[in-house]
Amino acid sequence: MQSQAKLNGFAWEIAQFSLNASGHARVKEAFKLLLNSLFKAAGSHEEKLKNRQSEMMSRGLPKRKPIPGVKHVLVVASGKGGVGKSTTAVNLALGIAARDDVKGVGLLDADVYGPSIPRMMNLKGNPTLSDRNFMIPLVNYGIQCMSMGFLVEESAPIVWRGLMVMSAIERLLRQVDWGQLDYLVIDMPPGTGDVQLSISQNVPISGAVIVSTPQDIALLDARRGAEMFQKLNVPVLGLVQNMSVFRCPKCEHETHIFGADGARQLAATMGLDILGTKPSSFQS
Repeated sequence: MQSQAKLNGFAWEIAQFSLNASGHARVKEAFKLLLNSLFKAAGSHEEKLKNRQSEMMSRGLPKRKPIPGVKHVLVVASGKGGVGKSTTAVNLALGIAARDDVKGVGLLDADVYGPSIPRMMNLKGNPTLSDRNFMIPLVNYGIQCMSMGFLVEESAPIVWRGLMVMSAIERLLRQVDWGQLDYLVIDMPPGTGDVQLSISQNVPISGAVIVSTPQDIALLDARRGAEMFQKLNVPVLGLVQNMSVFRCPKCEHETHIFGADGARQLAATMGLDILGTKPSSFQS
């Protein structure tokens, strides 16, 4: 009411001085005060509306609950499949486990439709159950592993709708006896779908690693993945450029099949670090 009265006063002053040619300076000043007051009122209203919208949105989001016994969760993701994401996740878990100051490392395969961790970690069989009816991870190379691939036949397709997939992810996260882990590395499915959103919103994540090849299309999807984590307030640790160059196993000649330094350019654009580059190599 007070601000409205002030605005009315300014308007009256403008009307009065507009009749007097000698009052142009005062008219100009009064008009400036009127505009400043209008802009200030509009800005205050917009800020209040934005804060209200943020408050309403935060009410509907689930609270992040830590996984019992797990200190840090790292996710390895990519926007597109076939870029070496699972290979990077396995190497990351093995690299962390090799450190003397790390006591326990786990590896969770969150790619329900296309689990690859069992093959990469050379593991077969079904997990046993603990006294609490929790699944006990299979272990190889000192890494505790859990995957949907342990629960179905290797060649069996998983034809599930979204709700069944989300239920499976929840069980893989919460109903596994991980014991005491310093790090749990999660191999995410490709893309930016329900699984990525659910894990990011329900589990406190210490950092995300984005894997991509230098190819333009792969980089577009990698950027979407990185921006998704940033919007969800998940720290993006950096990018890994896989298949950066093909190195001939006989003559050691190098060929950039997918282009050169595409991930480096993307990292520079987004203000991220390049965590490493890996060439394509084949054993004869």
